[in-house]
Amino acid sequence: MTTMTNDDPEALRAKAQQDHRDLRGRIDRLSDEAIDLILRGARSHYAWTDKPVDHSLLEEIYEITINGATSMNTLPARFVFVTSAEGKARLSKALKPANVKKMMGAPVTAIIAYDLDFWKELPFLFPHEDRRPLFDGKDKMIYDTAFRNSTLQGAYFMIAARAVGLDVGAMSGFANAVVDEEFFAGTSLKSNFLCNIGYADESALFQKLPRFSFDQVCSMA
Repeated sequence: MTTMTNDDPEALRAKAQQDHRDLRGRIDRLSDEAIDLILRGARSHYAWTDKPVDHSLLEEIYEITINGATSMNTLPARFVFVTSAEGKARLSKALKPANVKKMMGAPVTAIIAYDLDFWKELPFLFPHEDRRPLFDGKDKMIYDTAFRNSTLQGAYFMIAARAVGLDVGAMSGFANAVVDEEFFAGTSLKSNFLCNIGYADESALFQKLPRFSFDQVCSMA
């Protein structure tokens, strides 16, 4: 068997193409039950059981999330898993009162953040071409790329958590500046949104809210 390295780009490219063909040969689409679990039948949760979330599940969620596409493979999202009483107390300073109980009751609250220095890692993440000049000294480009793609990664994160059997409840009712001061002071990281993770107490659910139909919000061009 030939060992492929980064010095053999054509072989790496051919392998990537064949890997994708093989994947599509094994799986042509998800089952309706799987789609229901991750999106169609999924709900945002506000109350939680006391069943703990194993650390290995957090690692699995991350491993799934990190494989989602971002522009130029920038991967600007950073994740802080808040589980300790001390961490929860620090985080509660930033929350609107109505959200404190939701966060405190969750086994894990993830801070989905973004790193404004993400572009400095591009030699590793995008090794075939130096894209750092696109960002160096361009604050708006840096912010737009970091915020957009970390939000995208946050969505991957939520779907991944559901896919491995957990429930999620995203939150934006908090003061980003307070979170940034508590958790990211002196760094290049900024908070995007929060996401509670655990095993839901369904008794807190209410009816699912309306959704637009295809014809209401979609058009063809």
